[in-house]
Amino acid sequence: MRTIARLLQSFNNVPYRATSSCEIVTGRELDAHFRFYNTWKYPKRVFKLPANIKSLVMKKVAEAPKIPPFHPPPLISLPMQPNSRRVGAIAVKAGMTQTWDENGVKLPLTVLFIDDCQVIGIKYPEKHGYWALQVGAGYRKQKSISPSESGLYLKLGLPFKHDLSEFRISQDAVLPVGTKVSAAHFVAGQNVDVTGYTKYKGFQGVMKRWGFKGLPASHGVSLAHRSPGSIGNRKSPGKVWKGKKLPGHMGDERRTVHNCLLYKVDAARNLLFVRGQIPGPAGEFVYIRDAISVPKTKKATWGLPFPTYLGELSNLHATLYKSPKDPYRPYAEEADYFPIKWKKGD
Repeated sequence: MRTIARLLQSFNNVPYRATSSCEIVTGRELDAHFRFYNTWKYPKRVFKLPANIKSLVMKKVAEAPKIPPFHPPPLISLPMQPNSRRVGAIAVKAGMTQTWDENGVKLPLTVLFIDDCQVIGIKYPEKHGYWALQVGAGYRKQKSISPSESGLYLKLGLPFKHDLSEFRISQDAVLPVGTKVSAAHFVAGQNVDVTGYTKYKGFQGVMKRWGFKGLPASHGVSLAHRSPGSIGNRKSPGKVWKGKKLPGHMGDERRTVHNCLLYKVDAARNLLFVRGQIPGPAGEFVYIRDAISVPKTKKATWGLPFPTYLGELSNLHATLYKSPKDPYRPYAEEADYFPIKWKKGD
């Protein structure tokens, strides 16, 4: 096989006449052939800079301002200011359950498990333009992540994380790298925003995806009962408008549920119980943070640990939110009011 000779002769796009036929094979065609079939490509040419240009480049590099590394302050408990913004956490959606509160009201709860959530990076304005913390949670083998990502964990001395996320913070809420964010970071009774990815439904039709009515079951309709119907005219407009609701992939979209009530916090087991449902199937990662649309006066009454909880988790007990209002109070004059609604032995 005369591959090397053809490559050398066609390096500068010089035609090569094949001996078996009268076909002319150019260097461009050979390059395409080896690029797509043999995964071979020409090595990049490296040229040395002239001395005068190299000196100018090195001078510019030396004059460029060097951004010093950021060293966070020592980790101590501080009073939370009205404009302070804490870091969030990455949790695993364990599933759903239910419970009854002290008034006898049944509550649907979503259980979230915070699995070894740690700070793995800091972003600051001098280098990145804003304050943020990079957080990782879970565990993954080194062979399952990229070499650059595994090198970061090895450099920091942290275990390999399964999922990463970034949370914007205020300057006074900076945490050192390696700090753990546990369930004690949150308080029962506060409101949180939970972000996740909805369940993936695959390729679905318009009736399931968009809630279309469909076509009639009879009266001339054959084999098109679940079709969308007309999607446009013939000449005017002569096209299908952008954004037209048609069949396609459904689910797996990023969604955020705002102002969810955190009903229970079990810090010893790193469990959070959120009232209501949140997006995503069980076993997937979700991102939880303090609610951003809550008034500052209300947020000040929660008693949040700032910048995070620094004590031992094993000494903490599970805390519950107690509703200040009795929903059955308006019916106190009726005979079946809650205190005598269920009697022992009935």
